[in-house]
Amino acid sequence: MSAPSSNPIPSAPPSYEESVGINVNYPHPYPVPGPGQKPYGKETNPPPYMGQPPPANNPITVQTVYVQQPVLFYDRPVQMCCPSCNQMIVTRLSYDSGALTWLSCGGLCLLGCVAGCCLIPFCIDALKDVDHTCPKCSALLGSYKRL
Repeated sequence: MSAPSSNPIPSAPPSYEESVGINVNYPHPYPVPGPGQKPYGKETNPPPYMGQPPPANNPITVQTVYVQQPVLFYDRPVQMCCPSCNQMIVTRLSYDSGALTWLSCGGLCLLGCVAGCCLIPFCIDALKDVDHTCPKCSALLGSYKRL
């Protein structure tokens, strides 16, 4: 048989900190719960956050704003919402003598149409300015100037 060796047999293996060489006296980077305290986990509630107060349960008011595109008026009726009476309408047209009518009359006079033919431009709607009005409230909505 073999003789007993002179090396003593250790009773327990070394701890993780002793085998890796971690300083056991170094403070932990996170708080260690004391005796009788539970560690933070899924079954416990974490401490409340003290930064900002919780939001109040105020009702949120939503306001819808409809932006109407600018309406371009020409010599044709336009379908639109009247800003005066808030009704969907097709504009009513009225023709007025404008700069193009008077220039056409003067041009015809210079050409020799002085016996009344120079007044023909006042009878032609294609040479007059156009006013757009609402057929329900008669508000002037816009104008189209030929010149």
